[in-house]
Amino acid sequence: MLLSVSDFIGRFHPVFVHLPIGILLLACLFQWLMIKDRFAVLQPAIPVTLFWGMISAIASCISGYLLSTTGDYDAQLVGRHQWLGISVAVVSLILYVLHKRSVSGRTARIVSLVLFLLITITGHLGGSLTHGSTYLTEGLNADAADKKGAAIPPIPNIQEAVVYNDMVKPLLEARCYSCHGPNKKKGKLRLDTEEFILKGGESGKTIIAGDAEASDLIERLLLPQDNDDHMPPKEKPQLTQQEIALLHWWVSNGAHFSKKVKDLQQTEKIKPVLLALQKGDVPEAESKLSDVPETEVSKADEAVIKKLQAAGVIVTPVAQNSNYLSVNFVTAVSTADSVMKLFGLLKKQLLWLKLNNPTVNDHAIEFIKDCKAITRLQLSNTAITDKAMATIKLLPQLQSLSLVGTKVTAEAVLQLQSLKMLKYIYLFQTNVSRNNWAALQKAFPSTTLDSGNYVVPLLATDTIKVTAPVKPQ
Repeated sequence: MLLSVSDFIGRFHPVFVHLPIGILLLACLFQWLMIKDRFAVLQPAIPVTLFWGMISAIASCISGYLLSTTGDYDAQLVGRHQWLGISVAVVSLILYVLHKRSVSGRTARIVSLVLFLLITITGHLGGSLTHGSTYLTEGLNADAADKKGAAIPPIPNIQEAVVYNDMVKPLLEARCYSCHGPNKKKGKLRLDTEEFILKGGESGKTIIAGDAEASDLIERLLLPQDNDDHMPPKEKPQLTQQEIALLHWWVSNGAHFSKKVKDLQQTEKIKPVLLALQKGDVPEAESKLSDVPETEVSKADEAVIKKLQAAGVIVTPVAQNSNYLSVNFVTAVSTADSVMKLFGLLKKQLLWLKLNNPTVNDHAIEFIKDCKAITRLQLSNTAITDKAMATIKLLPQLQSLSLVGTKVTAEAVLQLQSLKMLKYIYLFQTNVSRNNWAALQKAFPSTTLDSGNYVVPLLATDTIKVTAPVKPQ
């Protein structure tokens, strides 16, 4: 409880800190105006402003120290800011005592000048902690001033570009470093190096290589701006749909830090984004993600959504200003029929469904058979078997399917050949053996089959012979 109270008080530091800045600067201004005889009337006001400026400076030091204990900020920069802040409080006290003892105006003006310089430097370091070390000079840099536009510089030879160094890193630097960089690591998360990206933060892993839909980074980018978990915060410059698509593509292809563009599979969705980067302009095509229909639907029944949320189900829009929904059962406390049958009431709006819950079985899957709009379906670590494919193959718009950690076999996966929109199937830790890959690749020539970030290539020299399974004697 003590730690939570300390953290609560510390968060008031940005509120407290503006008081000494304003009050003490006003006292310094009065001090220098008194050089002119006509401003002598300001003399009684100076001790008063110094006193309250000193008190607010002390309050700022206390709240600032409590905020620093959260560990969200660079320790070295915090240390400098902290000691300079203490210096501001001490010098303001000295100046107050000098005025109470009626020292000479020249001495008081020299001390007030020192106080002014300390406030300026301390304020700059505070701004660096919050907004980054280059915040003060960004407006002088034409490239930095344009960060609200394209965050990635033009890349003349896009196929030879290293995806992380040339595209992902500049994007994260422009949009994420102010909260998750070397100076500030909100939620214990840093995104400025490979090591920290893979390490994640307080909420766990930030990216899951090969599975963008399950990656916290992508999920938070797609939340509505008014959602507390949306990133970046709504007051910060937002990522464009093309920038989100680029991060999604990078993570889906394994989140490699050294591979070039030409080494990764380039989907129809990412090609216009790459082309735009090569040309140096922001693509206007695709205002929405490719698996979000252009035709909107009516808003879902709020009563149905509340019933799902009461069962621990997470229900959010798939994108801003969209009535299509993403439904996540990862925290669900019930998958009873009374809960699952609610899918039928969301069949028009349900687009992305994450049923990653060990209690989900073949019977539960049957409740989604009428949800024809589903484009992404995750069934990782569920109790489904091959029988579930009879329901899944009834989803004509399905583009991404995760069967990770299930008992599904290759024979069952082959039943999905009728799904012409299917682009990704994740089969890590299933009953699909390595001997089945050649047959699956032939059956799904336009689909990426992922066995755990390893995609089996189909070579021209391969010889494939598909035979019916041998029935047990």
